Amino acid sequence: MSTTAILFCALLLDAALGEPKWLWSRAPHPAVLMGNLIGWADKKFNAGSRRQIKGTCVMLALAACAIALGLVLARLGFLVEIILAAILIAQKSLVEHVAAVAKGVRASTQDGRNAVAMIVGRDTADMDDPAIARSAIESAAENLSDGIIAPAFWFLIGGLPALLLYKITNTADSMIGYRTERLEAFGWAAARFDDLLNLIPARMTALMIAIAYRLMPRWFEITQEARQHRSPNAGWPEAAMARALGIALSGPRSYQGEMRDFPYVNETGHKTIGAAQIEAAIRALWVVWGVFTGLVFALWLIGF
Repeated sequence: MSTTAILFCALLLDAALGEPKWLWSRAPHPAVLMGNLIGWADKKFNAGSRRQIKGTCVMLALAACAIALGLVLARLGFLVEIILAAILIAQKSLVEHVAAVAKGVRASTQDGRNAVAMIVGRDTADMDDPAIARSAIESAAENLSDGIIAPAFWFLIGGLPALLLYKITNTADSMIGYRTERLEAFGWAAARFDDLLNLIPARMTALMIAIAYRLMPRWFEITQEARQHRSPNAGWPEAAMARALGIALSGPRSYQGEMRDFPYVNETGHKTIGAAQIEAAIRALWVVWGVFTGLVFALWLIGF
């Protein structure tokens, strides 16, 4: 069975079933196992001197293990590949988490804060409804890229080994790739490698949003703003999503009690937003999923 056929089936399986609670209440999710391994490495090696060298060696070891495991698992047959790819592509899970924020905002501001705290790392205690909505939509845009398009892209490129390589790198970046005193040196390699692996998928995601929402006449705006973003990749889907929905994203926010005056993305867009705009972002997630799945199907038909 071809890689494109396996990926097409995996995309459909994930969209249909998502993350079955009955399964992951009884068995550890692969992402949890990856997180446990990275957490152990952080505690074991992130101490003393030469932390950047230690972190680089850890990242190389994680990458080698992911590739080796992928090669072994791929030999078990296409059904195993379909199931594992579906587990590691998080379309339905992302939609459910973002939808929970919209539902929370409709109930109360506090319910919205509680829901958005599950998907963002910034301070949520003092957020108003527009800040909650911006946070949820930014997370939706970024995770559309690194939770769906990127793992699927790398599966197309290199099958299960490349998918596992991407996921272990992305998980490492989310855990140790922060510019804090304790993590900056140790997580340097994970952060840089994650930037590299997301370089193409982030731009692909922005392009698919732009095509689906007829934003190509504004592509220059998207690219200019994306290049000014604090992240080399997150700005691409954010800038495209903001224009697709006609809203402003990013802007000032608080991390660990410290306010940071980040500029708005698409500053002229609407800033007074709420549940309706979050639900529009969810529709955009499905639109882009449909575009990408259709592309994979077309590649399958032509024998790619």
